[in-house]
Amino acid sequence: MSRALRRPPAPGVEWEFDKVTFSREYSRNVVRKLLVERAEHGGWELDRVRIGPDGTRRVVLRRKIIRQTRPDFFYI
Repeated sequence: MSRALRRPPAPGVEWEFDKVTFSREYSRNVVRKLLVERAEHGGWELDRVRIGPDGTRRVVLRRKIIRQTRPDFFYI
């Protein structure tokens, strides 16, 4: 999916990003397993993958920042 076709995030949604680099020695299956592990246990989702001319994979992961709202009332 190209960037032009992506839907913009809903108003008020904030994202946390994490950049991960894998060297060319790691096979595609190993990288997949490592990314699945991070997604299942950390709540990350894949944002983009870039493969450099030297074979390194630069991966950007993202997850939503969920902020709790404070209650408007006070206990007395």
